[in-house]
Parts: sequence; structure tokens; C-alpha cells
Amino acid sequence: MAEQKQARMVVDRAVGPRPAVAVTLTPREIFGVLRRHALLIVSMIIFGFLTGGVSWYLLLRYSPKYTATTFIKVLPPVDKDPMTVVRAQVAKDIQYGYRLSMAALMRQQSTLQKLIERDKVRETKWFKRFGEIKDKRIIRAVGDLEDNFNAYGQRDGEFIVMSMTCGDRGESALIVNEMLDLFLASQGSATREDIAEKLAKLEEQRVRVQRDLDSSERALEEVRGRYGFTDLEERNFEHIITRRLGNLEIERSDLLMEIRQIQTSVEILEEQAVGPVSEQVENQVERDPTMVMLTQYLVSQEAQLAGRLTKFGENHRIVRQTQELINELRVRRQIRKEEIAEQTRRANLQSARDMLATLRSRLTELEKMRQEAAAQKRDLDLARAQYAQRVSIRDERKMMLDSVKGQVEKLRIMHDDPETPKVQRVGYAPVPLEVSSPKWRFYLPGGTTLGFMFGIGLAFLIELVNDLVRTPRDVSRYLHIGLLGVIPDAAEDEQVRDVDLCQVVRQAPYSIISESYRRFRTNLKLSGSAESSRVLLVSSGKAGEGKTTVAVNLATTFVAENKTVLLIDANFWRPGLHTIFPKPRTEGGEAVEESEFGLSTLLAGLCGYREVIRSSGIEGLDVIDAGPLPSNPAELLGGAQMEQLVKRQRESYDYVVVDGPPVLLVSSAKVLARLVDGTILVFNAGATRRGVALRTIRELREVNATIIGCVLFAVRAMKGGYFREQFRSHQEYQKLQLARSI
Repeated sequence: MAEQKQARMVVDRAVGPRPAVAVTLTPREIFGVLRRHALLIVSMIIFGFLTGGVSWYLLLRYSPKYTATTFIKVLPPVDKDPMTVVRAQVAKDIQYGYRLSMAALMRQQSTLQKLIERDKVRETKWFKRFGEIKDKRIIRAVGDLEDNFNAYGQRDGEFIVMSMTCGDRGESALIVNEMLDLFLASQGSATREDIAEKLAKLEEQRVRVQRDLDSSERALEEVRGRYGFTDLEERNFEHIITRRLGNLEIERSDLLMEIRQIQTSVEILEEQAVGPVSEQVENQVERDPTMVMLTQYLVSQEAQLAGRLTKFGENHRIVRQTQELINELRVRRQIRKEEIAEQTRRANLQSARDMLATLRSRLTELEKMRQEAAAQKRDLDLARAQYAQRVSIRDERKMMLDSVKGQVEKLRIMHDDPETPKVQRVGYAPVPLEVSSPKWRFYLPGGTTLGFMFGIGLAFLIELVNDLVRTPRDVSRYLHIGLLGVIPDAAEDEQVRDVDLCQVVRQAPYSIISESYRRFRTNLKLSGSAESSRVLLVSSGKAGEGKTTVAVNLATTFVAENKTVLLIDANFWRPGLHTIFPKPRTEGGEAVEESEFGLSTLLAGLCGYREVIRSSGIEGLDVIDAGPLPSNPAELLGGAQMEQLVKRQRESYDYVVVDGPPVLLVSSAKVLARLVDGTILVFNAGATRRGVALRTIRELREVNATIIGCVLFAVRAMKGGYFREQFRSHQEYQKLQLARSI
């Protein structure tokens, strides 16, 4: 048993607190969150709907907006070619781009300023509301037009849509119509004299670019003939010279790195040849069969020596013989270690020196080959650089020539086109009959949607800020210790409403809480802890988390299996077993006078075991009360008397259950955890926070305490959770079983 406890402590120290994993929610958990906060979500939906409705009504009553709209027809930039009979076809993207340019011209600041300068616009209430200061009034008016005046080209149609939004329906139509007249008047017919001048300049530029293009073609032929390379074009594959040089460079770099590594190894091996044995040689020595055999034999003798020391003492003949044999084995191991280390270091050093000489010879040959390839590569790079420079000039001239030709063609079409303005009036904007904003179709669904989203966000926020250890998934996700049992909250079980929770296993054996304690006992036994750990400490992080209730009911479940159990109250500050298991009454009905003896007096040496161990009134279950609060509880619980009590009662009882104090409040709990076989932590689902639980586990692991697992106490069934369905199924099952038994 001591070996098992020691092994478990080693595992706890090695593993330690595991890092927290990323928190993820499964679809079932998400559905459970929505069910638990359904009322909140519905309330937010109703609130959002009402807010959207009120906002729509107030804006409609006090700040309505009207939008007047009209259209301008935009002809294609090349509607027909006068030189041909066939009508020219223009791509839709070109036409759409042309409409976009017209719309952008309409929205630019200079056009908006011209619109404000028109007399009809200045007489509107819309313009007068911007104040009397001229400069500021114009700036504000232009800003309002940028926000409320819109012009955009239809992608699949041939129109530009113009619209204006303001608080007066008549003025919105007036402003749009004024912009329509202004834009059509400003466009007019293009001045053909300007187009003709541009055409002449472009023709001169085309002749000059063509001359430069011919010169660049001749320069390319000159580069090919000068260097004797025909393949100078940039292609996807590497030139054979470049590939060869690259391979040689890589091989040289790898070889240099290998030489440096070998040189370093030689230096290290030279130092190790006269210095202490290195870790690498040490590992090789330890793998030697003779060393392994000597080590195993030495460990075996040391283990026997430890046992014989305990049994016979230091001066016994067998102990001295074993000690002499151990010393002899250590001397033999040291001699064997020095022999193997010396042979290994000499062999490694000579091998490294031979490898270094070979690599240096290879480097000399490789350097000659690389220099030849580098000279060829320089000629190739020079030829390609000159060739690429001339190709760039040639391509630039080609692109420039194509661009000039395109511009010339476009200007000629515009010069000969009788429909140069390319814009036509469709009609004036009518006065709008309905408001454009606010629309109930937007505010009511929008408010409802925002309320729904806010409700869901608030529900998940409530779940995220709740850091209680509420469910078994919280234990596995955050605490990373074994979960031995889940005890439901008393409010979930109707059969325990008038039952003392400390006696629920005896007084309500058919309740789901009683079944949960039996499941806890079963899990404890199946995990192997109940067989190897017969002395159990039940503790928690803070007070009031249910550890005493769990300890008493666990002891009761052991007694139900015809086991003998000793229940010890080690919580000197808040003892509870003397009230749960009161002293028996006399024949006259008077209570027996409370004894002053308890665990504290026993540990202080003021009484014996017979005075403190008493019957609980349950066959097979004995109790040791806490006794008076001592001045040095930690020293008493960690002393030899407590250790002797645990050892002696382990032989007298099948199980010893210790109801300890909270781990985070007093240090006595950690002292007790070192003496018992294992510790069971109790976490209250309605009170224990994850930080408290993690600190509790960390405090116990720091003192090498064996944590068997934990119990989740007072778990409430949540909507959308597994336990609500389990509780209902258990209740129906119990009703059916009780009906059959009757």
C-alpha cells in the first residue's frame, strides 16, 4: 500500500496541473444555453420589436424624408461608325464604365457648387436652413448634397438614376430637376477643334514611338551576336548553367557546414578525451550489458539493505555483509565505466579526424568546379541583363504604340459622331407621393432582429461570466481530475424534502440522491481506490460546500455493504458529527452529558482510544468527535499520535473516513492529506468557483497529497441538460418499482 501511494504521488508531481484547454461549446450545450435563457431572449425580442416600432412612429411623425427620382439616358460611346454601314458593337462593361464616369461627374464638388448657385435652389427652405453666413452655408449645403443626392449608372440598363432626399417633397423634385438641366447644359456638344488638336499631337507621338520600336528590335539582335547566347528569354525553367552553379553552391554550403560540424566534434572529442566523461558517453556506458547487470544487481542489494536495516538494525552481520557487497559493486561499476568511456572516446576522436580529412579534400575539388561555373554564370547574367533591358524598352514602346493608336481611334470616333454629348433627357422628376424614410418594413424586423441577437449575446455572456463548477463537463474541462460522483440538489428530489441530508442514504433509500451516493461508492471501488485506499479524507476548498454530508453518506454506503467504518471528525473549527450522531439518551429520556473527550484530547494524550470511539447508533459505524478546539491543531494532526491512530484503526476497521477542514482556510487539511491513503474533494455546484477548485487541487499537489477524485455536490438540473431527463427517468422507474412491490 505504501508503494502504491508513493507511485501515485510521483505521478501527481510529474503531471501537475494540466494546461487549460480552449473552451468550445457543442451543439447540445448551445441548445441548452438557449433553453435556459429562453425567457430573456423572448423579452429582448419583444423589447427590440417595440423599440423599432416607436422609432418608426416618431421619425414618421417628426422627421419624414422624401426622395424624388429621375433618369438620364446615356448612349454608348461608340453607337455607330460613320465609316462603315454595320453598326458598331460596344462591350457592356465599356458602356457601364461610361455611365459610371458620367454619374461621377455629376457628383463631383464643382458640379454640386454650380447647382447651389442656381436661383431656384437658393430660394428653397432646404438651402435657407443652412444659415446666413455665405461660406459656411455653401459648405454645409455641399455636404448635405454629398450625403443625400445620389447618381449611379445602371449596370444592365442604359440610364443614370438621379435622386434627392430631403424633408420637403416638392423641393426634392425641384433640386433633382435643376441638376438635370444643369448637367445637360454643361455637356452640350463636344468642341471638335479640341478633338482635332489632340488627334494631331497623337499622330506625331505615334510616329516617334514607331521609330523607337524599330531601334529596340535591332538592339536585341546585337546582344545575341555579341555573347553567343541564343536562349536569353526569361522562361519558367532555369538555364543549365544556373542550375549547375546552384547545385554546386548548395553542395559547397552543405560541405562547409559538415566540415564545421566535424571540426567542432573533433575539438569536443579532444577535450572529452582528457576531461570528464560526457553525457553522451555516459549514456553509451549505461547501455553496456555488464553495466546494466551491475546496476540491476546494485539496486536489488540496496533494496534488500533497506529492508534488512529496518528488520535487523545497522550493526547486524547480514547488514554489514550487504553493505560490503554494495560497496564492491559500486567499485566494479566505476572501473567498468572508466574502461568503456576511454575506449569510446578514443574511437570517436579518430573517426572524426578521418572524416575531416576526407571532407577537406572534397571541398578543394568542389571549389574549382564552382569557380568555372561562376565565370559562365557571370557572362550569362550580363547578357541577360542587357537583353532584358532592351526587351523592356521594346515592350514599353509596343504598349505605348498600342495606347496611342487606341486613343487616336477613340478621338476620331468622337470627332465624327453626331451624338457627341451621349446624354438625353427622359423626363423631369415627379413630386414623390410617399415617404422614403422611415419604413416600417425596415424598423420593425430590424428591431426584432437586433433584439434577438442582443438576447442571444446576453445569454451567452451570462454563461461565460459564470465560473462555477456546475456540471461534470466543467470538471473534465477545467479541473482535470477524476469525477467519482454527482450528487443532485435536494430541491430536485421530492423524496428528501423532510429528510436530513446527512442521513439521506438511510432515511430515503429510494431517492435519486441516495442512489447517487451508492453510485459514488461504486465508482470509488471500481477505480481501485476503495481497495488500496482504506483511509479517506473528505475535504473541500472552503466551508459550507457539503463535505460533511458527503463524508457521512459515504460511510453509510460502506456500512450498507456490511463493512465496518470509523468516521472521524477532524474539523476542530466547525465540528458536526456530534450533532449528526448525538449521544444516546437515558431511560428517563434525558440526554447523556456531553463528553469532553474527542480527537483533540486523544492527540494531546489526555485520553485513550476507548474514551473517544463511540457508536453512532448505526451498526458497523463508529464515530470519533472533534473534541475541544486545541491551540495547535496543525501540530496535533501532523504528529505521531495522529499517524499512530490512522495505522491502528486501519487494522480494526474496513474503512476510516476523515471529515477534514477546508483546504484553503486552514493548513490542517494539507497535514491530514499527507497521512491518509487518499483525498476526496467536494465541490459545490452552486458555490464553488473554478479558481477556488484549482487552488484547492494545487495546494494539495504541492504537499504531494494523493487526490483520488472529486464529488460534485448539489447539482441542479438545467434546461437542455442531461440531468433533468435522468431525474425524470429515475423518478418514473422508482414509481414503477414501488408499485410492483406493493
